[in-house]
Amino acid sequence: QVQLVESGGGLVQPGGSLRLSCAASGSIFSIDSMGWYRQAPGKQRELVALITSGGNTNYADSVKGRFTISRDNAKKTVYLQMNILKPEDTAVYYCNAKILGPGSNRYRDYWGQGTQVTVSS
Repeated sequence: QVQLVESGGGLVQPGGSLRLSCAASGSIFSIDSMGWYRQAPGKQRELVALITSGGNTNYADSVKGRFTISRDNAKKTVYLQMNILKPEDTAVYYCNAKILGPGSNRYRDYWGQGTQVTVSS
């Protein structure tokens, strides 16, 4: 059993900052990439940022220069530092991780429960 537990969402004014965290726990042998996705009302879920096990990162164009993804492999945790937040960043943010379980031969996708981020004055 694997769980991804997110924290750090909330209400913030435009121009403000938030930091999201996502901790993986359970039967984990190895974690490959970890990432953050978001889904706004009436829109499809989209990739926000991704970080590989080696630390390479990839960002959506809309967040480049404002958001930073990082991970602590020892804690099995991924972070998303969000600065200069805009109303259009309002969405439910989901954590994703590709995890290899003990005795398994392939990585599987796991998702967190989602955390609401609202940017409004």
